[in-house]
Amino acid sequence: MYESYIGQKLTTKEIYELEGRRCIAIGGAYSVDKYIRFLSGKICWWPDEQPSDEIKKRVESRLNAEGWKVDIVLSHTCPYRYMPRNTFLPFIAQNKVDNSTEEWLDNIEGKLTYDRWFCGHFHTNETIGNIQFMYEDIKEF
Repeated sequence: MYESYIGQKLTTKEIYELEGRRCIAIGGAYSVDKYIRFLSGKICWWPDEQPSDEIKKRVESRLNAEGWKVDIVLSHTCPYRYMPRNTFLPFIAQNKVDNSTEEWLDNIEGKLTYDRWFCGHFHTNETIGNIQFMYEDIKEF
């Protein structure tokens, strides 16, 4: 789905059938702690961490082919309106955070018919609407 850090193009179908359910996988998010990682010497960050315009178009095209209906969404981050603000790190200036992926997912979520949406990224185990944040929680669906 993304260009990997070694420059090899990864491929994916984006939509999978798991346990008889149609699932779409959407990766990427902005790393709010990337500068802290640099300062600590742990440089585990990639400039292509968020979906490119090409990937966004491909995901939208795939959803369009599905009639904007899937059973389950599996994404790294969540739509903007569901961001669990109670988990925001107090030492991170929120006006410096790039929320473009979450805003794009907000548009996706507004058009999409789905049953459940599972995501990670935010370090919390909670449910907001149909969005289930899974940090240390594992569930079968």
